[in-house]
Amino acid sequence: MKGRCFRDRLGFALHGLQLAISRERSFRVHVLAGGGVLIILLLARPPLVWWTVLALTAGFVMVTELVNTALETLADHLHPERHPEIGACKDIAAGAVLVATATAVVVGIVFAAQWFRGWP
Repeated sequence: MKGRCFRDRLGFALHGLQLAISRERSFRVHVLAGGGVLIILLLARPPLVWWTVLALTAGFVMVTELVNTALETLADHLHPERHPEIGACKDIAAGAVLVATATAVVVGIVFAAQWFRGWP
């Protein structure tokens, strides 16, 4: 796989996103939430810094969900039987998604508070 052209590598990445969307309900929910954030940004018209903060936060949640999905897929393939350590690995990865999502909620609350106060 090393040394492949950019177009090939981009195709692999897009295929990975397609697989995540088709297989993972959680990822679809996060993509919809990201779309909701975009709509709110378009309506609220906040300062540019808020576009950046919210884009990074939403991206962080989606990246952790993708990594969680990849790890779970690999673990299930390599060790399909139940095993406590595989379960721990999957739970820890899910915990990362939870932390990212909680962070996004806090950022959203701060954004809403700033919006209701009026932009600086």
